[in-house]
Formats: sequence, structure tokens, C-alpha cells
Amino acid sequence: MTTPSGGNTPDDYWRRPATGDDVVADQPPAAPTTTPASGYAGPPPSVPPPTGWRPPVHLRPAPPRRLPPQDMADLDAAEQRSQRVTYGFGAAAGVVLVVLVCLLCSRIIF
Repeated sequence: MTTPSGGNTPDDYWRRPATGDDVVADQPPAAPTTTPASGYAGPPPSVPPPTGWRPPVHLRPAPPRRLPPQDMADLDAAEQRSQRVTYGFGAAAGVVLVVLVCLLCSRIIF
């Protein structure tokens, strides 16, 4: 990237060239002072909420309840049973897929 030489500021490089008018280049063009009659009039004025609109605040919530005790041996047994069922369904699906692949391969070969 080239940089301008001289005592100019770095932003002078990106400014538009002068048009010859007596318009100052540093100021943006003036915004229109009139708004169209059929345009957007802006959001409606806001009304403050009435006093006491918030729900009541309870400073002391109820203490947490105690959970029931857990039987770890029973939980382990239930987990092992569910693992056996999952492995059983997986093995059955595997056997069905192997049989289907063997049938399809035998149709292609014979």
C-alpha cells in the first residue's frame, strides 16, 4: 500500500476530490428537514408501568427436599440387564444383516 507524502493526514488519501464549489469537504451533506406525510412516524410514546407491577419477592425460599436413598446394587443389576438386552438386539440385527448379505452374494454368483 502506498502512503501519501507531505504533511497531510492519513485520511486525506481517501477523501473525494473537491468539486470546485465552496462546500467544506469535512462536513457531511445536510439531512432533509421535512419528513414525508405518509412515511413512518416513529414508535408510539412509551408509558411508564404502574407502581407495584412487579411480583412479590420471597427473600427466603423453601429449603431443598431430601432425595430418596439409592440402592446401588439394584441400580448395577438393572444396568447389567439393560446392557444384555442391548447386546442381544445388536447381535440379532448383525445375524440378519449377515444372512441378507450372504443371500445377495449367492444370487450374484449363481
